[in-house]
This record gives sequence, C-alpha cells and structure tokens, in this order.
Amino acid sequence: MSQVKENDTVKVHYTGKLSNGQVFDSSLEREPLEITLGQGALIPGFEKGIIDMKLNEKKTINIPVEEAYGDVRQELFYEVKKEQLPQDMAPEIGMGLASKDQEGRETQFRVAEVNEDHIIVDANHPLAGQELIFDLELVDIK
Repeated sequence: MSQVKENDTVKVHYTGKLSNGQVFDSSLEREPLEITLGQGALIPGFEKGIIDMKLNEKKTINIPVEEAYGDVRQELFYEVKKEQLPQDMAPEIGMGLASKDQEGRETQFRVAEVNEDHIIVDANHPLAGQELIFDLELVDIK
C-alpha cells in the first residue's frame, strides 16, 4: 500500500479544533482538501502530519504553536485614529477590516480594542498563538 511522501498531491478530509475542542474549520461538508505537499501552502505541522499516511488512514495530530501560525506578535497591533475610518463605521471588537497599500496588496485586520478616539487593530492570523488539533482522513494519493 502506498504512503504519502514529499511532493505528492493528496486529498484529505480534516476537522480542525482548538485545544478546548472548539471546531474552527472542517472539510466534511464539502470536497476534501487537495494539496501538493512541499509547496509551502500548508502550515508545517499539517504537512508533517500527512507524510507517511496510507490511503484511507485516519489519525489525529496535535500541532504546536510554532508549527501552526506562530506566536501572537505585538508588532502586528496598530493604533488607528477613528477619524481615519469611514464615517458610517461603528467598530466593534472582533470586527474584520481590510486595508490596501500603495501596490494594491490587501492586509486583513481584526479590531482588538475600541477607545474613545482610536481603535487597535490586530494583523496576526486569527489562529496565532494557538495549538491546533486536526482529525485527518487521507482519501487519495496522486
């Protein structure tokens, strides 16, 4: 029986959970994730967890923070004056925002704090600082 190795293209069903058991993403209600390993498209711990799996194998992997989205970085918190926001915007903690730079690249932010004259936005990945748990099922190796 074949096993997954570097640079294989695979299809895998997954359910991603936080350490408290809260599910943050799952492919079970849609098509499995199809990915070519070794291209940097996955967090390192997810890719490592797929290597050596056999067709139709199921397993659970625990991914430490450093092999997931890394630690929360304080330098990715920014203060934005409320006068810089659209006038009709009522910022709330957890609200998603996007900003484009001069080259047209978009950065996603979340409102972390709302103050009288400014807000604090967070550009960290929403799962930064979290250990992740994935239930995996390998459904195809190409």
